[in-house]
Amino acid sequence: MAISPFTVVLLSLLVAACEPRVESEPPDPVGVLARDSASPNARWEMVEELRQDLVAERHPSDGGGRAWIEPDPENSTSVTAGTSGRWTILYEAGPLGIAEGGMIFLQISPFWGWTTPQAVDEQAPGYTTVTTDAPGVELHPSTLGEQLLGIQVAGRALRSGERIRVVYGAGPLGARADRYAERGSRFWISVDGDGNGTRKTLADSPAIDVKPGPPARLLLTLPSSARPGETVRLTTAVLDAAGNAGCRVAGKVVLREVPPGLEISSVIPLVPEDEGRKSVELVATREGIYRLRAEGPGELSAESNPMVVGEEGMRILWADLHIHTNLSDGTGIPEDVLRYARDVAALDVAAITDHDHWGMLFLDQHPPLWDQIREQSVRFHQPGSFVTFLGYEWTSWIHGHRHVLYLDDDGEVLSSIDPRYDEPEELWDALRGRSALTFAHHSAGEPIATNWSVRPDATFEPVTEIVSVHGSSEAADSPGLVPGAIPGNFVRDALDRGYRLGFIGSGDGHDGHPGLAHLASHSGGVAAILSEELTREAVFQALRERRAYATSGPRILLRVSLSGHRMGSVLKAPETTEELRILVVSPAGIDRIEIIRSGQVVERVEGELRREIQLQGEIHDLRPGEYLYVRVVQDDGGMAWSSPFFVD
Repeated sequence: MAISPFTVVLLSLLVAACEPRVESEPPDPVGVLARDSASPNARWEMVEELRQDLVAERHPSDGGGRAWIEPDPENSTSVTAGTSGRWTILYEAGPLGIAEGGMIFLQISPFWGWTTPQAVDEQAPGYTTVTTDAPGVELHPSTLGEQLLGIQVAGRALRSGERIRVVYGAGPLGARADRYAERGSRFWISVDGDGNGTRKTLADSPAIDVKPGPPARLLLTLPSSARPGETVRLTTAVLDAAGNAGCRVAGKVVLREVPPGLEISSVIPLVPEDEGRKSVELVATREGIYRLRAEGPGELSAESNPMVVGEEGMRILWADLHIHTNLSDGTGIPEDVLRYARDVAALDVAAITDHDHWGMLFLDQHPPLWDQIREQSVRFHQPGSFVTFLGYEWTSWIHGHRHVLYLDDDGEVLSSIDPRYDEPEELWDALRGRSALTFAHHSAGEPIATNWSVRPDATFEPVTEIVSVHGSSEAADSPGLVPGAIPGNFVRDALDRGYRLGFIGSGDGHDGHPGLAHLASHSGGVAAILSEELTREAVFQALRERRAYATSGPRILLRVSLSGHRMGSVLKAPETTEELRILVVSPAGIDRIEIIRSGQVVERVEGELRREIQLQGEIHDLRPGEYLYVRVVQDDGGMAWSSPFFVD
């Protein structure tokens, strides 16, 4: 049965997320894809398939018709995350109908836990029936891949206005919904009207809402740094087991044993309209390290991250600069994702970075999607309170993925599939004259490693994303490695090449939980940005100066200086001993603190599960070309990395 190139590409990504790959020679008979260099696990065949799909001629009947969910008492337009349901989807043929041999495709969201539709076993989950009242029309449904059902038209053509009824979850076990909550989860309908194997997706495919499950966890989030006498905010959030927000709970959050030095009401009331989210003000009246403990509705309990109150050290702003929504291959609409970042994760900075040419609909082919991201970025941007950036992901399967952030709201999607921008140097050249930054990510392994033979442009790429939901790309001796890590392709190997890169983390989250991707995954990522001001300009300047560090999700406070120089600095080759100072204040017990010098762990200090450690020592005989940074590992696996110091 013929299926479109994009179907093949989509399924290959799902396989690649779980299995290591051995790449063959690139299939490039006409030299279109020839390159002097590429990622070690470059996906040449994927780029070729995407380009073929892009130029494939589509019949006017492709993507024709309309589809909707039929409302009835057993066919709700909402479902609780992770539970089962039954939905009737009606498809009506467009003016040109569907030829005999043509196909309709039902693609349930392919990125999470929806049950794959199948038309074989009525007693198994996902059983789907396909019927029509059109006389003489035969329908042949078959499962083509994960969450994908194809329906071939036989007997005669399906004429304009004739309908097909699809009941997804028709058997006694129904069909299981996504474990992540979101508004507007699509049942994607695509149509190959003439049967030539090329299909087009209905942009207005029907959607349902996935609601959060029952309350299962309480979060308390404080700023990591504050000044004495300053008013700051405590953010409380009641979430379900998967980290979904929106739990409609009534009751109160009660703070236990508020420490001296903090002025805050000990009782925080919650009403259902709060959807489990509330922020309250507090005043830190004296210097010190503070943690708050609380009990919430349903006997939930939590402890906050630590807050260090003092005059020393720059402010720490928490950022997730790499977020996906359901506009590409993630969960949640942009509005809800940014609200989660601000009101649940208590981030200071956030950027939606959906793919340029990946997902069900492509940003580079559907300008209204890019406009929607821009609109929400502008709407949520409040300097001094919450900063957003307009961004997208340059999804190169040859040179590795990079996300792009713009300082202003006028940026455009420079697609990795466009021959004008399909190499890193071409991307940077196109950005010249603009205030923009790029970030390589999951650079050591899957789903695609970074081509480090291309030197990062110092103007646009002063930092790199060292950790995310995919894992760590730092070095072979790092805990929690990215799957398929390739020896010689770690970030530390890039430093050994002489590249000067600061470190950040970000989620690369697809579950609608920016800043908290680690709640439902083995890893996550956030960036700690050292800046006194919360503005776009100040954040960009901090990143350009490498005034940042990375964690795998936990709000670990990490301060590192080398003879008074802040992390990310370039030092002149010293003639004397350098003094290294380290302060770690951790949410969990500290397992160890390691000092990495020019590719080697030269010092390891056991944490003995303490949560606050201050170290001071000497670094001797630093030479030109060397670098030095600090790695922290908690007993629960959470990690933090300072940006390196570089020696000129």
